Amino acid sequence: MQDTAFPAATNPVARLVDRLAGLAIAVAALALLGLVAVQGWQVVARYALNDSPSWTEPVTLLLLSTAMSLGAASGVHTRRHFSFSLFVDAMAPARRRVMRALQALAMAVIGALLAWWGTVLFLDGLHIPTAGAAMPESIDYLPVAVGGALMALFALAQLLHGDAGNAPADTAGEDD
Repeated sequence: MQDTAFPAATNPVARLVDRLAGLAIAVAALALLGLVAVQGWQVVARYALNDSPSWTEPVTLLLLSTAMSLGAASGVHTRRHFSFSLFVDAMAPARRRVMRALQALAMAVIGALLAWWGTVLFLDGLHIPTAGAAMPESIDYLPVAVGGALMALFALAQLLHGDAGNAPADTAGEDD
């Protein structure tokens, strides 16, 4: 069973958004596993082999950026992102729906800004090589751009499909 804050989607667009969120979580989890493996190799190579590889730091930063950005986007999809939910939950149901819609709109704007500036920074540094790895210096901004775009997409999907006014599953039915 998929761990989302909303019931199983019946709308094809909502199913696509759910699949994208699942893919983002899977890639973030793989990035975390890769991060552990790369750092584990760094420790073994440095202390056991006395030959520290130069590629581990830039790869670790890329994996960390990927896990963070895609994890944050998934948090928007499941409504587990930072919000002032205590204040909103104390409101009357009609105001609560408006505030949740405003929260989704704010997340869409933040995601769009991350996508825009992540893309600008990524493209700006493509010509600069990374020390220690065969990657562009700006590669760490690519996951920020993708994560921001997903954040905006997930928040807009909540707004367009009416999910923005609904409470997550863990708070549904409380004094509505």
